[in-house]
Formats: sequence, structure tokens, C-alpha cells
Amino acid sequence: MRNFALGMSLLFISLPCSAEIYAFVDSSGVTHFSNVPADERFELVLGDDDNGELAPIHPAILSLSVRYDSIIRQEAMDVNLDPELLRAVIVVESGFDVNAVSSAGAQGLMQLMPSTAETYGVHNAFDAEQNIRGGARYLRDLMDRYNDYELVLAAYNAGEEAVEKYGNTIPPFAETRSYVPKVLSLYNRLLGMTHSS
Repeated sequence: MRNFALGMSLLFISLPCSAEIYAFVDSSGVTHFSNVPADERFELVLGDDDNGELAPIHPAILSLSVRYDSIIRQEAMDVNLDPELLRAVIVVESGFDVNAVSSAGAQGLMQLMPSTAETYGVHNAFDAEQNIRGGARYLRDLMDRYNDYELVLAAYNAGEEAVEKYGNTIPPFAETRSYVPKVLSLYNRLLGMTHSS
């Protein structure tokens, strides 16, 4: 698990896709995120609560989202995708850490692998605009290929080869089986918030 800081006021702990996300704001105004609620102050912010209902989205995640809102909207419009899909992928992939690097080498907000970044003309994966543009174009190509949100997200997480190997179904990888519903749940919640505002 890697630690990183976002700006001056937020501390995030990068989370595996299989975990719920908990958060609390300390007395200094620092928002802490973790997949292990080791402190009683932690509250579930992404995942199911004790009653099986979706927990509320933490305001800190949404406030970080606003920082990149114009880029997300522009890139989504350019490739005819819903901006809330891009936003949901970014939350689950990187928690809006523009400098995130996974153990597999995926980089930036949308966690692009170097080969994917190269394919989509991303020269600097840590540049928010380039990263979101590359990720949006990749998602658009996956949507054109599969026309199914579950398969699009499975391919984004595990690769197109894995989706095809398992007969155009979600591959039986624990991470992917957790990732797909997590992104879709968040996407649907963000859509609901957008339509209710």
C-alpha cells in the first residue's frame, strides 16, 4: 500500500479494488482514507453499509473531482461518453491522485499502462489532461468494441485479451470481479446526484 499527499490538506492511502473505502477528517482538517478502518472515526464512504445499502460519497472525493471537472467534461464530450463514467473510473483507479503509480506500472489519474498511454498519444501520464484524454479514448474504443459497461470495465481493468479468453465475460479474477461493480455502483450514484441537482 502506498501513501501520498494531495495538495496541502488531504492524505490518501491507495486502496486495492477489492476493499471498501473509509474516511475521516482529523482535527487539523486532513481527510484520511483507508481500506482498514483501524480508528473509530472512520466512516464508510464507498461500498455497502451494514444494511447492504450504498454508503454516501465522501465530500472530499467530490471536491477533488471538481478540480478536474472541466477536463473530464471536455474529454467525455469529445468521445461521446458520460463524464460521470470517467469520474467513477478515476475515483476507483487513483482517488484523483495525478501522480499515482500502481505496482504493475499503471500511471496517473486513470492508471494508464505505458503501452496504453503510448497507443493513445499520452506523452506524460502524470499530466491530468493528457491522462484523462487517453483514458477517455481508451474507454470509448472499449465501448465501441463491447457495447456493454461490464465488459468495458472488465477490459479496462484486466485487458481485452482476458475478456476474450473467457468468452467475452468478466474474467474470474478477484480484483476484476470487485472492480466492475464498484465502478458501476459509483457511476450510477454520480448519475443520480447529477440528475437530482
